[in-house]
Order: sequence, then C-alpha cells, then structure tokens
Amino acid sequence: MYPWFRMVKEIVKFRKAPALHPFDTHVSHHICWPWDIDPWMELNNGRTLTLYDLGRLPLGERTGLHRIAKAKGWGMAVAGASVRYRRRVRAFHRFEMKTRLIGWDARFVYMEQSMWRQGECSSHLLLRSAITRGARGIVPPAEMAEALGLAPQSPPLPDWVAAWITADAERPWPPMEGA
Repeated sequence: MYPWFRMVKEIVKFRKAPALHPFDTHVSHHICWPWDIDPWMELNNGRTLTLYDLGRLPLGERTGLHRIAKAKGWGMAVAGASVRYRRRVRAFHRFEMKTRLIGWDARFVYMEQSMWRQGECSSHLLLRSAITRGARGIVPPAEMAEALGLAPQSPPLPDWVAAWITADAERPWPPMEGA
C-alpha cells in the first residue's frame, strides 16, 4: 500500500520550510517501519523506490514546482530509474534522504536521490522524470526551467548521467520481443 500518511506528513512538515533553489538539496529523515521490510528483514527494494517519493514531493513543494505545475495543468511521471543498493536498512533504522535536481535534456528531467545511515550511503537513485500535460504529451523541460526562473538550457549533465542516458537508449523496446 502506498504510504499516504507519510507523504502527507512530509508535505505538512516542510510546508513552512525555507524555499529551495531548484538545484539545492532537500534533506529529510525517515524510519524503516516493519511494513517496509522484506522476508530478509531489511528495507524492500520496491519499497525503497516508493520511499524515494517522500523526498521528491517536498522538493517540488519547496522549489515552487508543484505550484507552477498545478497552475499550468502539468503532471509528473517517472520515466526511468536506476538504483544502486550498497548497505542494509533494517526495521526501525533511521535514515537520511537527500534529493536534488541534476539537470535536463530535450525530453526529461534528471534527479538523484540517496539514503544515508550512520554516515554511509545505503542506496543511490538516478531518476528520469517527464513533465506531462494531459493528452498533449510531454512538456519540454526548458519550459519548466523558465517557469522556475532558470535558463532554458540545462547545466551540463555529469558524464555518468550522460552515459546512463546513452546506455538506456540502446535497450530494446519492447523488451524480449519475439521471446
């Protein structure tokens, strides 16, 4: 089940927090609850992706993106993700989450998020997101940037992000066609 109460808690908790520049890092703190764990008694990999929402939503609020999106009738959709898991998070462990915008290209916005426990990174997410406008398709990220008061051209994406974009573009679609 989606963590609706936790999502509302995060939005309420940060509604009066200082505004963030779109490239600033949003930091939040969370607990791994028993309903977040898998049979191996650690944070479930799928739940990790869901909990990362709890970092992106307040970032959108604090940067003003959600207000702009609502006024313009925009939505946001995850269009791809890559997660690297390195350390276990177990039930009742507290962890810190960091969320930041990296940049954009002609179609997508790129963000990174990480979970930290006791000074060590437990997981790291690279996310590609699309800003949508109903049946009219994807909003060019340059339009989003200008609405946020940024230049329409993204800062250069780091090499590791560009490499991921290239590698992902080479994946067959549909997957396993003919199998």
